[in-house]
Amino acid sequence: MVIDEIDKKLLEELVEDGRSSYVDLSNKVGISRVAVKDRIKHLQEKGIIEKFTVIINSEKAGKAVSAFFEVDAEPYHLQEVAQNLADHPNVASIYQMTGPSTLHMHVLVDNFLMLENFINTELYSVKGITRVESSVILKRFKSRTGYKL
Repeated sequence: MVIDEIDKKLLEELVEDGRSSYVDLSNKVGISRVAVKDRIKHLQEKGIIEKFTVIINSEKAGKAVSAFFEVDAEPYHLQEVAQNLADHPNVASIYQMTGPSTLHMHVLVDNFLMLENFINTELYSVKGITRVESSVILKRFKSRTGYKL
């Protein structure tokens, strides 16, 4: 599907504020409210807009420790390892990366004791993991969940 300039403007506005009304969006992009509604519906049907959601400041919500992990797995167990980790409530995101069956994972926990527990009891117990490397975030300078066109 080709995205025209109006769709790009709509998407940029929705990335900035997903709660914008059709009227507000129509004023910003210069088309009618009905046309905005139809375009958004079409973008959803085509899978370009996957869903509307809320972005929570994890630190203010009590998840004071944020860490990234590089997890290597045996190739045969990669999908199983990824699904096992993805199902854990402290795993915010997980991606398969290029390299030797590597997963990149973002974990949010309340404190360092919980991080230690997650590593020692949850992560190290997963069958098929061959290496784990972690980095704790000290300060966030920028975090963006929407794709900027």
